[in-house]
Amino acid sequence: MKARYCMKRFVLTGAPGSGKTAIIRQLELDGFSVVEEAATDIIALQQAQGIAEPWTHPSFIDAVVDLQKLRQLRASGEPDKLQFHDRSTVCTAALAAYLGHPVSEAVARELERIRTEAIFQKRVFFIRNLGFITPTEARRISFEETLRFERIHEETYRDFGFEIVSIEPGHLLERVAAIKAAIPEMDARSK
Repeated sequence: MKARYCMKRFVLTGAPGSGKTAIIRQLELDGFSVVEEAATDIIALQQAQGIAEPWTHPSFIDAVVDLQKLRQLRASGEPDKLQFHDRSTVCTAALAAYLGHPVSEAVARELERIRTEAIFQKRVFFIRNLGFITPTEARRISFEETLRFERIHEETYRDFGFEIVSIEPGHLLERVAAIKAAIPEMDARSK
């Protein structure tokens, strides 16, 4: 009988501009499998299609969830390997709350799927803000709004039963080391 393995998928999350992307890049360079964030790519695509502020449309949330699910399902893994995801559908539910959009049927279905299938580990790495925000075409948010979004984001993860592991501001390699140190199962076989 073939043994079934459980891929260990960890979510990195936090407010915009917190340094998640740099951390994900470093984890990838360190040999870990990573799954990219979806929202920024949906924003770029829709802006290229002439929609200046796609996040103002409720359909934006469903587009993000659809791409997140597609990327998660496509991400293959090997037994005993770790995988890091830049955000999850729980983040998208927090984004919907922040933007004042209702949680759609598609979001609710995907939240239920990731819960019932235990897609992600219950320990989530919450990358804390750096004390400032650098605006981009996709990130048009003030630092005060970032702090509000950070609170909503953390509350949403807690409401869904996740354990928050805070990754405080610091040097990139220190933050990556803090993530690695918080995963007890990380050993030579995990890389």
